[in-house]
Amino acid sequence: MSVLFTFPGQGAQKPGMLHTLPDHEVVAHTLAQASAALGRDVLALDTSDALRSTVAVQLALLVAGVATARVLDALGAPAQMVAGLSIGAWPAAVVAGVLDFTDAVRLVELRARLMEDAYPSGYGMTAIGGLTRQQLEPLIAHVDAPGTPVYLANLNGPRQLVVAGAAAALDAVAALALDRGANRADRLAVPVPSHCPLLDEQARTLACAAAQVPRRRPRITYVSSSKARALFDADAIVADLAANMARPVLWADTSRHAWERGARVALEMPSGSVLTRLAQDADFAAGTALCVDGNRLDTLVQVARDAS
Repeated sequence: MSVLFTFPGQGAQKPGMLHTLPDHEVVAHTLAQASAALGRDVLALDTSDALRSTVAVQLALLVAGVATARVLDALGAPAQMVAGLSIGAWPAAVVAGVLDFTDAVRLVELRARLMEDAYPSGYGMTAIGGLTRQQLEPLIAHVDAPGTPVYLANLNGPRQLVVAGAAAALDAVAALALDRGANRADRLAVPVPSHCPLLDEQARTLACAAAQVPRRRPRITYVSSSKARALFDADAIVADLAANMARPVLWADTSRHAWERGARVALEMPSGSVLTRLAQDADFAAGTALCVDGNRLDTLVQVARDAS
């Protein structure tokens, strides 16, 4: 059996998420590394005001994910497999040993600035619950137009989908979805249209920057949530990381692939519990899915050790 560490995407952030990380020397070291790479105090990123910025959110999720994974590893509960949703793929790649943490900090800062500068307002993402992909896609096609672009962005479960695009288009799709039987249509705390062609140009720019940094073959299994399969070539992983902002997230298939590769315990890094709930509703209903938030470290360590 394998232990899978999962890393959440934008929308999972919460104020104080860096200040509530475990009191451990590897956390202090990780925070210091991030601050040095950024040239400013990383602990300033998790205030309510700061987290209005896509840059602060993505950096906070990267740092929190890497720091927590390092603590679990130091306590004798390492991962054998990693997967991350959207920005979560970056801490997953660091933990897998593909990227140096300081390089990831700088690239994630660039990633977030490219996204924020391209779409400072008027765009976002909406979660639609209760409809299948086959039911939702005609509604998206009905709304999508040059002035109201909208795309299917995340396939988190059979009836847990996310659309991305212009605000007016999101509102229109949400109204149609609720009229056709959806049980929820909630705007997410993501002010950019992630995981769709609206970010193709930004993904190409990031790919050019990412091509300049060293990379290594993963030391544990890295599962791509854009491809829903394990990747073992370092160049392929870095290319996947750069492109994922403009590619749909196949999270349900990613979770299933991890299960098929032997993962039986899924531990979600901070912040939040979205990926844990998705896992409990799917393949990991027969295994164990826990989030770090709200659980004792010694409990998580014991669960991981029992599975290894």
